[in-house]
Amino acid sequence: MSTTKFGWLRAGAAALGLLAAAPPVLAQPTAANPQTVTMWSHWPDEASKRTYVEGRVRAFEASNPQCRVRLSFIQKADIYTSARAAVRTGQAPDIFWLEPDEIAFARNGFLEPLDKYVDLNGLEDWARASWTHNGRVYGLPLEAYTVELYYNRDRVRALGVEVPANGQMNQAQFTDLVRRGVAAGVTPLAQGVADRPFPGAYFLEEVLLRRLGPDDYRKLLTGQLPFRDPRVMAAMTWVRELVDIGAYPRSMATLKLGESHYYFHTNPGALMFPIASWYTGRAFVPPESGGQPPGFPLGLMQYPVMDNSDCPECKTLAVGGSYVMYARSRNKDCAGALLNSFVNIESGNQWMEGVLLQTGIRTDPSRISGINAPYFRELQQRSEGARFFIGTPLQYMTGRCADTFQQVLNRALPGGQITPQDAAAQMDAACAAAPQ
Repeated sequence: MSTTKFGWLRAGAAALGLLAAAPPVLAQPTAANPQTVTMWSHWPDEASKRTYVEGRVRAFEASNPQCRVRLSFIQKADIYTSARAAVRTGQAPDIFWLEPDEIAFARNGFLEPLDKYVDLNGLEDWARASWTHNGRVYGLPLEAYTVELYYNRDRVRALGVEVPANGQMNQAQFTDLVRRGVAAGVTPLAQGVADRPFPGAYFLEEVLLRRLGPDDYRKLLTGQLPFRDPRVMAAMTWVRELVDIGAYPRSMATLKLGESHYYFHTNPGALMFPIASWYTGRAFVPPESGGQPPGFPLGLMQYPVMDNSDCPECKTLAVGGSYVMYARSRNKDCAGALLNSFVNIESGNQWMEGVLLQTGIRTDPSRISGINAPYFRELQQRSEGARFFIGTPLQYMTGRCADTFQQVLNRALPGGQITPQDAAAQMDAACAAAPQ
């Protein structure tokens, strides 16, 4: 992301001299004279995440009587608005919540490197990379997710299809599976886009990433490679072929995201569901709350690869909510110790078990117990040997390009309302980068 978008940060830093300011020398905290760490977190309305964070903070305070934590849960937009003002006035909290697309806070000197506070070996390599600037790590990558292709094992097997051992079909095999599903009266791909700007493009995105490889895929998302590129056209043409066979529900345009979950696992049922790994947040709840039925034969399939794909092992991964430390914090000892208390396998496993989502903290799914343990082991297996591409298209696209993506690739193409040629023309008109 271009730093020019964050000129306000540089200007604020220069005007206030924050980059050169030396922190005051403070007395060591004790139980009698504790440091109080202020911490702003997102997720006020997400009970599982809030419960996890509150639990980690309480455990930290119990083990560190010299430290106290003043924890506040705030909506994302409000955190961003307040943080942008607070870093310029020296009033930012010691720890606050950001996502990696806000790395400009680090570039402009407002964040403290975590290298000497946090055990970086306790973080996944790919997660550290998302928060690395000039060789130093600036964020604790708590939340992460991949784009998965869930499937109903029993329904696929009933069609006489065996998923390969590595979970990945080629173009002809996948097309055959879609045809078999339609012939049997089963929708191949559950999907709904009535209230979301992205899920209708999940299948195309993952196919394109594997066909192009990460470098050219990034160029495509940033306007440096045209959608008229023959490889991109081939992918869109294949998707349109699957659409014409009957891959998606006829009600996709009016089906909401939550309804598409129910469509997949309960009624009427589908073979597969392209969705991010936060599928579990809705599925692993009681059926009366919209979750999948007990004993549902959930499987994870790799996205198929087109012929001549450059990176069959590629996969989208996004680091989400993370915690950062303010560079001018007066309580770095306790703030750093608090962040480091999150970084251990037990903490990572607690996140996965409680929140039902991946994390940038190293975990050991073999030590997860309970009814969801097999799922997490398979999720880990499907990512072994993967070459991760960090971020989804709408994290790269803005303005008219993002709007066109939502209407054309999220809706019109998977809905059978536009040809691949027209889709490419509209995307290029909206997204092509200005000549250098």
